[in-house]
Amino acid sequence: MLSHRVYDLTVTTQLKPLQEWVGEVAELTRPDRIHWCSGSEQEYRQLIDQMLGDGTLLELNQQHYPGCYLHRSDPTDVARVEHLTFVCTEDEEDAGPNNNWKPPEEAKRMLQDCFSACMRGRTMYVIPYCMGPLESPYARCGVEITDSPYVVANMYLMTRMGDAALARIERDGNFVKGLHSTGELDPDRRYIVHFPEELTIMSYGSGYGGNALLGKKCHALRIASYQARSEGWLAEHMLIVGVQSPGGETHYLACAFPSQCGKTNLAMLIPPEGYEDWKVWTLGDDIAWMHLDAAGQLRAINPEAGYFGVVPGTNRKTNPNAYDMIEADTIFTNVAVTADNQPWWEGKDTGEPVLDWVGNPYDGANGPAAHPNSRFTVSAKQNPCYSELADAPEGVPISAVVFGGRRSELAPLVFQARDWAHGVLVGAGVASETTAAATGQVGVVRRDPMAMKPFCGYNYGDYWAHWLSFANRSDRLPKVFHVNWFRRDGDGRFLWPGFGENLRVLRWIIDRCAGRIGADERPIGYLPRPGDLDVNGIDVSDDTLNQLLSVDSGQWRDEVDEIGKYLASFGDRLPPELGTEHDRIRRALEA
Repeated sequence: MLSHRVYDLTVTTQLKPLQEWVGEVAELTRPDRIHWCSGSEQEYRQLIDQMLGDGTLLELNQQHYPGCYLHRSDPTDVARVEHLTFVCTEDEEDAGPNNNWKPPEEAKRMLQDCFSACMRGRTMYVIPYCMGPLESPYARCGVEITDSPYVVANMYLMTRMGDAALARIERDGNFVKGLHSTGELDPDRRYIVHFPEELTIMSYGSGYGGNALLGKKCHALRIASYQARSEGWLAEHMLIVGVQSPGGETHYLACAFPSQCGKTNLAMLIPPEGYEDWKVWTLGDDIAWMHLDAAGQLRAINPEAGYFGVVPGTNRKTNPNAYDMIEADTIFTNVAVTADNQPWWEGKDTGEPVLDWVGNPYDGANGPAAHPNSRFTVSAKQNPCYSELADAPEGVPISAVVFGGRRSELAPLVFQARDWAHGVLVGAGVASETTAAATGQVGVVRRDPMAMKPFCGYNYGDYWAHWLSFANRSDRLPKVFHVNWFRRDGDGRFLWPGFGENLRVLRWIIDRCAGRIGADERPIGYLPRPGDLDVNGIDVSDDTLNQLLSVDSGQWRDEVDEIGKYLASFGDRLPPELGTEHDRIRRALEA
């Protein structure tokens, strides 16, 4: 039987619900001590020193990478575990077939057993945090309780956490509850469980970012998407980028791509040769919370304050802003190291690895040196193209919503939806090849609507109905587009150069939003006309451009049939408007 212990909690907060919850968690988990996080730089340094002392972190070459450290996670704990991620609503239909479901009381009993005395011998950290600018009416707050100093350090970089966040929580009187423990790191006792109706998250048995940094995917997408539906806004897996023309006109785009489909590169795009007078501003690389303002304009904030990015493939050519950004004050996870203790990953283009991501000598014979899902965590303010408007309480106006995926054929380089309802169908039909960011097979094409399949906190049918409802609330909604940077020719070569040259496509999108340019109408939407897309100065011939913009009606009929089958799997929850829009596209393709 556990001995009774009384914890003094009142010295830190006078908010009674927070006092009571922290006390209940302490009695359940039995930590040796409790630490309320202040969010100060001194606290961060103390945590780093503590982890260096116990081996949780390893110091990297401080001459070349000052303030940078390496964390090696358990080899069984390197990615999201979607099959062990649950959404627990009272009614199973409310969670939908897009989520794994357990009855809430059953899930709580299971987790009660896991969390019982799990923090004995450890420190229990209480992390008040704010998702979004502290003074923004669009921001929402949470409190994560964890026994992982690695999580605390990452939350310091990723959120606005500590005393200032606690002050807002006490002012608002509400917060999302998040309870996390690394437990035994046993893959058979690993659960990431969400109770959206109670605004509660419980995560056990993992130290990996998306499973343990509860402010990220768990709060900012799964819980927030449920919150957003009830409150009338959108919580989306989208980057936010600002594009400024030489004339000073700036448009903001919210773009949804599944993992490893070029999100970070697009968010930090460097204008290519010939576009030096253009500027690109990063507002966010992963998540957008979007609200209608009083005039009906959709505005977005980035709820995060940092980046937790996939690092393989990052170099001075692919993403110079990201490469420069992570040369200081960065926590690397599961990368390799060189002989002089610099971090190394596939695609870095400099140095040679001597130890792989688990710390073994690297000889090239046993797979990649860095884990394919290895990561960097860094403050967003270190990004050379960081926009100060990321801290603007009112957010930024969104001109275009852009969906995309990794498709080697079928989808053209870019097309525009006819209207908002068609745009929702385009988003609902997004498909992409799977990547190393999720456990399971790599390279398999799966349906990933709005790039939210792993993250939508409720039934997709209700989610699409919520999207469609915006057409009844505003006549100033953004235009909707779809892009595909990854189309290949018959020999498997990419047809489009990508990276900075993607600005040429964004320019066409912006011109369409501003009404400055026409388009060809096709069954799937509006495509650039010959000469509309600027390819001057790049190695894209007329024939290549024709391939990039081609629409094979036979392939698209098959695609639309597959989309129809997928939509039908949501039964009565599928909004009729989406079925009507699907039928219209199918008839147009047959014609």
